Amino acid sequence: MRRLLVVTMVMGSGFAAGAVRAQKPPLLPEKDVAALANELSGETAKRNLEGIGRFHRQRGSRGFHEAAELVAERLRAYGLSDVAILQFPAEGKIFYGTQRSRPAWDVEFAELWQVNLDFDSCEETEEQKRRDEERRKEDPTRGEASDCLVEKKVKLIASYAAEPVTLAEDSQSANIVAGLVDVGEGTKESDYAGKKVKGKFVLVSAQPGAVQDLAVGKFGAVGIVSYAQNQRTAWSGENEDAIRWGHLETFSANKTFAFMISLKQAREMRALLPLGRAPDIALRAVVKAGQHAGNYEVVTATIPGADAKLKEEEIAFSCHLDHQRPGANDNASGCVTILEVARTLQKLINEKKLERPARTIRFIWPPEIEGTMALLNGRAQVIAELDPVDSKGEIIPGAEKIHTPIALSLEFPKRIKAVVHMDMVGGGPETKAVFHVTRGPMSLPSFVHDVAWAFAEFVNEESYKFAATGAAQYPFVAPEGGKEPLRAEYSAFTMGSDHDVYQDSSFGIPAIYLNDWPDRYIHTNFDTAANIDTTKLKRAAFIGAASGYFLAGMGEEGAGEAVNLHGWMIRQETLWRKIRDVGLIGDNLDANNMAFKESDLNLAMRCSIASLGTNLSRGQREVMCPGAPEAPAARIPLIGSASGEGLNVFRRKGEPRGPMVVFGYDYFGAEWAKRGQTTKPRLLSYEGLWGVGEEYAYEVLNFADGKRNAQEIRDAVSAEYGPVPLEMVLEYLKALEKIGIVETVK
Repeated sequence: MRRLLVVTMVMGSGFAAGAVRAQKPPLLPEKDVAALANELSGETAKRNLEGIGRFHRQRGSRGFHEAAELVAERLRAYGLSDVAILQFPAEGKIFYGTQRSRPAWDVEFAELWQVNLDFDSCEETEEQKRRDEERRKEDPTRGEASDCLVEKKVKLIASYAAEPVTLAEDSQSANIVAGLVDVGEGTKESDYAGKKVKGKFVLVSAQPGAVQDLAVGKFGAVGIVSYAQNQRTAWSGENEDAIRWGHLETFSANKTFAFMISLKQAREMRALLPLGRAPDIALRAVVKAGQHAGNYEVVTATIPGADAKLKEEEIAFSCHLDHQRPGANDNASGCVTILEVARTLQKLINEKKLERPARTIRFIWPPEIEGTMALLNGRAQVIAELDPVDSKGEIIPGAEKIHTPIALSLEFPKRIKAVVHMDMVGGGPETKAVFHVTRGPMSLPSFVHDVAWAFAEFVNEESYKFAATGAAQYPFVAPEGGKEPLRAEYSAFTMGSDHDVYQDSSFGIPAIYLNDWPDRYIHTNFDTAANIDTTKLKRAAFIGAASGYFLAGMGEEGAGEAVNLHGWMIRQETLWRKIRDVGLIGDNLDANNMAFKESDLNLAMRCSIASLGTNLSRGQREVMCPGAPEAPAARIPLIGSASGEGLNVFRRKGEPRGPMVVFGYDYFGAEWAKRGQTTKPRLLSYEGLWGVGEEYAYEVLNFADGKRNAQEIRDAVSAEYGPVPLEMVLEYLKALEKIGIVETVK
């Protein structure tokens, strides 16, 4: 209990100091802050967003390629170096680490009509009836189709040309007329009890991918109509006209198609199906779409560093370019914001208003997670599009681009020292979004998250001062944008975007994650440019640009300033709330465990400064990282009582690299099933105080570093997400060992 009392006292004094500290720009000289604040343009970013939002940007599709070309064209116009669209083959068999490549998917046409079927318009002969029945046996997708059937279109329900979001991703071609049966959620066998589904469309409330194996594979449905609602927030189901983006399972053996409709449309259909049993309503679906061999495309460009040695190190800006049309906040906003950072930094460096940083700054526009996995695993030949240059190294105007193959090295990830990742950063008031600067996982403590928070806190203070008084030196307000304060939050690690990949133990790259959540329009047809605030884009761009520019230029002086960042105060406040919660359930051992872990985490974060401050002397490194001058590993003291198998030490193997669950592919699940296993480890479905199975599993693997034993790994994830039984952690580690991901250190 004495240790807990110390934590409380430190937290209190920290907040008092924070309340009176001078409100001046952190980390960068004021002239640099002023240059960034004056040049960054929310309007320029939004104009680019409106361009990207025209394209339906599915992985490997024509729409994605057109969006990639637009980004590359802007980068060339802004004068960046090494502009290229890298191509990685994606055909369903190639693996990039733990990511099974998903084939490209394109659509030519898709419509869903409500129709009337008139069986009385002609006399169907016995021969026709027999032939129809034989054809239905051969091809169940014929549904009610007959040689003697007159079809009259009544109402257009969904059109890909008008709203691409209406066709679920990975749908295949079809031309079918059939009845409709309501099966409720559609995820359980009981949903189909007593209903004649074979040869019919099913109306479901779940995502298509969650029902296709049951509806199509087991019960013989010919297609899916889904009115799945948006992510679970306070606004879910509130807008009856919203159509959610739908997905089928890429690798399911039960290929099919699915249309997405609004809650209002679903209610109108259900009104025609009083019992959900008889096909009182008939539909005609025409789809020309499908998977095909293609490429993941990753747009990239650089601002080369100035230092002969340090320019080999990179600070990266990342987003994800893929999404449905318009996909404005998710994630055209992140993509155009890092594009605006690229424009601004390049322009200010050219104008000598900013010094060229020592390290190279790289910008990356991939398909979400799977493109990042391809890039970091670097196993494919890629095509670079280069600008021809003359003998002086200057670009030759009007000359054709040079296309040359480049083999990315497996050492490429080691060059990236930190990432600024933006996924949804432009949501205006209508979206109800809260802006987050998200910390990394406890398995990868790094000061870079505090760097981002220092700039976000500065924007919070200045924007609030302006909103409250009408005057501030740096209001960060765009001409067409709002004037409300930013009110960014410094949040604990959450999963769900490319930052998961960078911070996976395979790569160990700390990632600043800037994001909006919640957003009531995410993944729907209402995620439009009209809901994007140019002031928000400008502020996100400043936080990202200032953070990345500081890290790219950080040396001895910058490292010294980074020691005094204030992010630890918020972590202490979060820690105290967690300790209180654990104390309420009577687990004093874990409450003390958490206090020790926080102390260790703060030391590790100081050590991480030394790892990037490469110009520091050994003595300076020792001051920042006592006892560990060479760098940073958080040595977590043993709090739990380890015995037996709890003493086993586990180490992750070098290959394959990446998280166990990636985009559209569950690597662990697939490998586990190959070994005849039908029951997954209990940890994967565990719900702790502050985390769920996927998060526990992610960190258990990250902590398997060959130094910690199972008890120490259990203690570490318990401090992060809440107490979890040691036997669950051991069970998962042994499962990882069976599929060849970890090994026991003898």
